[in-house]
Amino acid sequence: MIDILPNWINIFFLAAALWTIIFFYYSNGKSKVLLLGTILWSLFLSGLAYSGFLLNVTAMPPRYGIVLIPTIILIVYGLLPKQMQWVTSNRNRTFSILLHTMRIPVELTLFWLFTYDQVPEILTYEGRNFDIIVGLTAPIVYLLYAKKIFQTKGLLVWNIMGICFLTFILANGILSAELPIQQFAFDQPNIAMKYFPYVLLPGLIVPLAWYTHITEIILLSRELKAVK
Repeated sequence: MIDILPNWINIFFLAAALWTIIFFYYSNGKSKVLLLGTILWSLFLSGLAYSGFLLNVTAMPPRYGIVLIPTIILIVYGLLPKQMQWVTSNRNRTFSILLHTMRIPVELTLFWLFTYDQVPEILTYEGRNFDIIVGLTAPIVYLLYAKKIFQTKGLLVWNIMGICFLTFILANGILSAELPIQQFAFDQPNIAMKYFPYVLLPGLIVPLAWYTHITEIILLSRELKAVK
């Protein structure tokens, strides 16, 4: 945990992480296996960061690979045909849309982290981060969807926009971190993600949001093809 930060910022961010876990659970058929998996992975990441293991930025291979590589493997696994068939049968679109409202508290947290010199400005909505747009529009998209005004094509475009914004800021976060591949923000690197609880952003929140977007894009594309 970063000592200079007031506790309310840490608690606020943890609430956003919990929000993400709960909505991911409800958007995927209230699967107890998924819920247990996300909780255990959150505890593992938290322990890893809290122990100081991620603070060694010169270790080879980079220790942050323990955060990023398993999430990539799990996302790929979740996109395999058998798993996608399960998602098709269990997806609750209401919760998959509203899950993205967590981007509002996440973006506020990133801005506060910037004011305490823990992340570069480019990771905030005053820099290159447009991800808050997805969070702000999620309740509107849900209402339009519920009233059957905003349907398959609109949802598909919105999810594509969301995954583009998310991938863009994730790339900026990685390339501004104290890693061998760092490309910018050398004067103020992205250091917060090495600490608890902020390791949960790249290790849990972003992967769950990314997976929700990509699976929705696949499902919506199939629905459009079925109509034709």
